[in-house]
Amino acid sequence: MELDAVNVWMMVAAGLVLLMTPGVAFFYGGMTRITSSINMMMMVFSAMAMGGLVWVLFGYGLSSGDSVLGIFGNPLSQIGLSDTVAHEPEALISIGYGSTFAMIAIALIAGAVADRAKFSTWLVFAGLWVSLVYCPLAFMVWGDGLLSESGVIGSAFGPAIDFAGGTVVHINAGISALVLVVVMGRRARYSTPHKPHNIPITVLGAALLWFGWFGFNGGAASTIEQAGLIWVNTLAAPAAGMITWIAIERIRATRPSSIGSVSGAIAGLVAITPACANVEPYAAIIIGIAAGAGAVIAVEAKNRLRYDDALDVVGVHLVAGVIGTVMIGLFAVPSADSAAGLFHGGGLGLLVSQIVATVVALIYAGGVTLVIALVLRKTMGLRIDPKDELAGIDAFEHAEQAYSFR
Repeated sequence: MELDAVNVWMMVAAGLVLLMTPGVAFFYGGMTRITSSINMMMMVFSAMAMGGLVWVLFGYGLSSGDSVLGIFGNPLSQIGLSDTVAHEPEALISIGYGSTFAMIAIALIAGAVADRAKFSTWLVFAGLWVSLVYCPLAFMVWGDGLLSESGVIGSAFGPAIDFAGGTVVHINAGISALVLVVVMGRRARYSTPHKPHNIPITVLGAALLWFGWFGFNGGAASTIEQAGLIWVNTLAAPAAGMITWIAIERIRATRPSSIGSVSGAIAGLVAITPACANVEPYAAIIIGIAAGAGAVIAVEAKNRLRYDDALDVVGVHLVAGVIGTVMIGLFAVPSADSAAGLFHGGGLGLLVSQIVATVVALIYAGGVTLVIALVLRKTMGLRIDPKDELAGIDAFEHAEQAYSFR
């Protein structure tokens, strides 16, 4: 079977999405303290490795095999992908594309627990999380699981729309990050203002993320028209999110910040991810504005609520992910594959479906992550000693420093 244009594009898109995880490493690495940047980048890169291994060994089967109670697929159906290689080798390209989503989903969580997580425990957490949280939720939404058209919840409330990962990646990672930081506790230097040590690296990371996001959202495009719509929406929403964050900073009589600007862009990208193929560009702009504003509010709220989300994973991914997922129920255009939103004559049906899917994702991901975190805290321990944290996690965990001037 010869390669066609669709397969080539999916391979290119997979490469773009794979590049996004190193983008996360730069984005997070620049925002940490100087004594934590190596550890943060190592957490992200190790998440790539663990996510890729789990996906090839049994994760793909968990996310796509024969249904087990509508929660996950049969992992034994695709051990090491040997059955696929023997009988469906043409599916390997799409399987490889899917692996990049698992990689970045676990990598996103790392930013929430900067400065304090045990690296060995993080590796175990990453493997367990991809296996028990990411893959089952992917099966529920994109496979034949509970939230699909044939699933118990999907058939009762209608299937939700999640084209590229609003629930599976961003809500999933965001709520998991929130649970993990609550269980892990605040940093030893929580009361000391945390300033990014290398803002240009963070901006570079944001650039790589935005570039890769065109593959993230567009890899599964099936027509020229759909691909064009996805491309424009993936441009418009983050642009609106960035300008919204800048405007809020100016209205409050503060100076526009580069960290805020790129965070607003990422929030817009997160929000448009589930909706990219189902809303018109004007709606993408509205979604980006709502995500940018919502993320600002959420980032400020963490200080009042006193949970230590070091790099604002909850505000930028959880809150923006919820906003984008729910707003599909308002703005989705009618199509042969999905219902229309409220503002396009579809009534409340799709809006209810989106809300139900959001709630299920929050409960499942949050609940299972809580169990994983509590077990690891009791057995391996989740965090390093506060004295070592104050001295610098890079030196303690990796015997390295980010910058040497000798």
